[in-house]
Amino acid sequence: MKYLITGGAGFIGSNYANRLIQRGENVTIFDNLSRGGAEKNLSWLMNSYGQGSFDFVKDDVTDLPAITKAAVGQDVIVHLAAQVAVTTSVEDPQTDFEINARGTFNTLEAARSSNSKPVFIYASTNKVYGGLEDLQVVEENTRYMLKDQPQGIKESRGLDFHSPYGCSKGAGDQYVRDYFRIYGIPSVVFRQSCIYGPRQFGIEDQGWVAWFIIAAIKKHPITIYGDGKQIRDLLYIEDLLNAYDLAVGNIEKCQGEVFNIGGGLGNSISIWVEFSELLERISGRQINVDRKGWRPGDQKVYISNITKINQKLGWKPKVSVNEGIARLYEWAEKNKELFV
Repeated sequence: MKYLITGGAGFIGSNYANRLIQRGENVTIFDNLSRGGAEKNLSWLMNSYGQGSFDFVKDDVTDLPAITKAAVGQDVIVHLAAQVAVTTSVEDPQTDFEINARGTFNTLEAARSSNSKPVFIYASTNKVYGGLEDLQVVEENTRYMLKDQPQGIKESRGLDFHSPYGCSKGAGDQYVRDYFRIYGIPSVVFRQSCIYGPRQFGIEDQGWVAWFIIAAIKKHPITIYGDGKQIRDLLYIEDLLNAYDLAVGNIEKCQGEVFNIGGGLGNSISIWVEFSELLERISGRQINVDRKGWRPGDQKVYISNITKINQKLGWKPKVSVNEGIARLYEWAEKNKELFV
């Protein structure tokens, strides 16, 4: 099959491209290489498989003619290209809108004009649910929990965009759904929680799991915003890619659907109170941090309720938090020369 991956040199995209190339799929990576680590990921793929093992288009999803040309003849479009930091969206909402909202619209239009009705996978975000301020939160010793929804947030939860990032990704989320209803584009929306794994060049504003590990290895200062009891469910990259594959392979069963996808309650951890214990055990040393106040849009609790995708596609996470963090730490330690 022919796959077009926008943002294909990013963390998720390069991992998916690696999987697809390994099994003999025809892959086109469409990326403007603006993200930190993208050029390194592209070089890794080229060094691993050689020239001609995949196609690469250096361009931008904000360029409608470019993405339209790239979409011709594709069987699957995996739309990962995005501006991914909430803080950046607050500082520059127009650029955030152009990349996330218009870029998604352009990619959908490219799929529609291709006349082949490619499967369309969209990486959305849990931020479309906003701050969840209406839900009662219980404070425990090491974490916050939702009193009435301990298994996490379901897809039936109303959307409440909080931050320009939430708005732009949410606009894309709804456009993707509607292009199935109106134009028959077989699409699936994944509202992703915290995805982590190798090839993730995390920074403070995005990719916090990788950032904490990289910072610990490189002895960079770490700042914790809030009290560190904020709870997130973590999903290892290979488990996410398994879900993508299941969706593509069972598109008749899941087209037009939205799935909350993350590690679920069983793979949840508080971002510092609990995570620091795990990181210090793996690294073998104590890690000191600076502390600052809460940031806009920070959720005290976000856990994905993954019942729907389990029932629909039989998917569930296979890699535990302990195993996944150990794998990521090992990769980052072996490749620490890649990080500034």
